[in-house]
Amino acid sequence: MRRPRGTSLKDVQDAEALIALRDLVGSPPPLIVPACLPFGLPEIDARLPHGGLALGSLHEVAPDSDADAAAALGFTLALVARHLAQAEGEAVLVMGRGHPTPYGHGLVDLGLDPGRLLLFEVETDTEVYQAVEESLHAQGLRAVAGLVDAALPLKQSRRLHLAAGGTGLLLLILRPAQAVEANVAATRWRIAGAAASRDRFGCILKPRWRVHLDRCRNGRTGHWLLEWNHAAHRFGLAGTLADHAPEASQGRCALG
Repeated sequence: MRRPRGTSLKDVQDAEALIALRDLVGSPPPLIVPACLPFGLPEIDARLPHGGLALGSLHEVAPDSDADAAAALGFTLALVARHLAQAEGEAVLVMGRGHPTPYGHGLVDLGLDPGRLLLFEVETDTEVYQAVEESLHAQGLRAVAGLVDAALPLKQSRRLHLAAGGTGLLLLILRPAQAVEANVAATRWRIAGAAASRDRFGCILKPRWRVHLDRCRNGRTGHWLLEWNHAAHRFGLAGTLADHAPEASQGRCALG
């Protein structure tokens, strides 16, 4: 390499070393955007940092009140159904004893194939978390949900969040109302029941939920009145939030 006039030998050597280093390192890796499960509604997806629920991250769901437990479970299962409609594989639902058990016809009413949902019943919250963490390493799963009887602890949330990282799985923990504790969940959803849309015979067409996004890391919170189309696996905006007491009837169609 010919040294330009007025340039020291050290400058040339530094330039050559820099070129060699660039050749060794190569171009920087492209920015990887985490995969996500979009709601399909710009009003919600625009508030989530990746345009939907980040997969491979922990998400927390809770009923607005004890009477809304069935509604919160229905919303959780609707998310699982939407994800399974877009990907092959199965989901696992881990729950402690005493929780209402979803049954086949109710799952079908939510658009969730019972043959693709594995139910695992355990005794305690500790065992729920252990089973959920083990499930995150299983082959063939696309979603993992756990139902617990107390708040999600910070230490346990860190373990689950780390275990989920890089798996591309939808991870949901459903806790009771009022059992709030600081944790690392990427989002926190609070769900209340709402009057479902009905046909002229009075039969339920679409379940509805009042959905509150109370926490969203690197995003924005909000609240909506959502309805669920089980055939199309699609959420829709049902209108402006009604100012009346929660109705706990929605979501019971999946419970026995």
